[in-house]
Amino acid sequence: MPTPRNNRREFLKAVGLGAAALTLPRGLFAETATTSKRLNVILIFTDDQGTLDLNCYGSGDLRTPNLDALARRGVRFTQFYAGSAVCSPSRAALLTGRYPHRAGVPSNAESRPQYFGKGHGLPGSEVTIAEMLKAAGYRTGHFGKWHLGAKPGPNGAGFDESFGFLGGCIDKWSHFNYGGASWGNPPKRHDWYHNGEEVWESGTHSGDLIVREATRFMEADPHKPFFLYVAFGMPHYPMQPYDKYRRHYEHLPEPRRSYAALISTMDEQVGRILTRVDELGLRENTLIIFQSDQGHSTEARANYGGGNAGPYRGAKASLFEGGLRVPATASLPGRIPEGEVRGQFCTGCDWLPTIAEFCGVELPRRKIDGKSLTPVIESAEAPSPHRVWYWQLRNQWAVREGPWKLIVNARDTTDGRDVKNLKEPFLANLTEDPSERTNLAGEHPDVVERLTNLHGRWIADVQTE
Repeated sequence: MPTPRNNRREFLKAVGLGAAALTLPRGLFAETATTSKRLNVILIFTDDQGTLDLNCYGSGDLRTPNLDALARRGVRFTQFYAGSAVCSPSRAALLTGRYPHRAGVPSNAESRPQYFGKGHGLPGSEVTIAEMLKAAGYRTGHFGKWHLGAKPGPNGAGFDESFGFLGGCIDKWSHFNYGGASWGNPPKRHDWYHNGEEVWESGTHSGDLIVREATRFMEADPHKPFFLYVAFGMPHYPMQPYDKYRRHYEHLPEPRRSYAALISTMDEQVGRILTRVDELGLRENTLIIFQSDQGHSTEARANYGGGNAGPYRGAKASLFEGGLRVPATASLPGRIPEGEVRGQFCTGCDWLPTIAEFCGVELPRRKIDGKSLTPVIESAEAPSPHRVWYWQLRNQWAVREGPWKLIVNARDTTDGRDVKNLKEPFLANLTEDPSERTNLAGEHPDVVERLTNLHGRWIADVQTE
């Protein structure tokens, strides 16, 4: 049997010479494969943004006109799940279409520059969205947060150009790695790179640099389609928004005030990218996807919260709904319905096969856990692409089968000052109890047993590669 590395080489060889073999889409997506002008793709990935933290998701105290407008011009998902409840594995799931364990990133990768190259990250054997599209003739660019290890890093994972930071978070003005009480006295080391070379632009907000370079990349070559991965490290701490938004939200109590100001800062920066897409006349030919990487943080460095998970229990680092259920939208005028909502269960792993179908390119020749969302995008009546789904974060794991969700070794991070580790397995029926307040494990031991067995088979499967 070919090794994963050989599978990757076979895929790149197969689609890297001349035109890629096309997987022809169905229905309203067929035009993509037959048109002479290939779609551009912009993937906007935010960081620690809570489940309901856009105005269009019901957070009426927020000002988010640009992301709200993007949602109005496409489909908004209300039951969309991140690949994990922390940053690195969620990003690995996004970029590979595979469970984080299968992709080799089960938990956070190197976070601090002094450890770059010494810890674990995304293996070079993995095939990313960037590699998939690059093999089909796309220019590929990464701008912002990476957090998948310095080796091979973004340029070794299919990106022609990379500009941003490699670790988990930075001071947004000095671009030094942002420490905290558990890391010693910050800052630790400078963390800003262009194609692997350290660059210095202290005094300019990191989001402004991301916007500047992302828009430059879009403009660089009008003759080739592009894939633009914009990974804003916001609203992840440190809470450093524009001053005007601090004033705008001065009526709100902390920690919501600082969090909301950072959300609006990020929204403005996203808006500048979207404006440039329009100015370049690209909107009708550009698939724009937006998603948060997990729920909001209740860590001390995030002022113990500020995000809005609404009725959902948990936050970042928890496998309760508030740690996994995230805002997500997809927009492509003329191809994707506008102003519509989809409530089907979908995941961050689904974007890779969805992008492949829209762009008419061949999928990597390996196990892809995600499924194309094109049927769901077409119709609110389409079934969810997933019957069963799995998460595992260290010793905490969860299985969802239809309405049933089992969490073992659950960690409840709803209150960052009083994090609770549950000793007993927790079973919820999400149709009847989406807030996960009532533990049904004692009433349904058969369901607990079935989901436990499913998890055992899954963990054995993902560890075979």
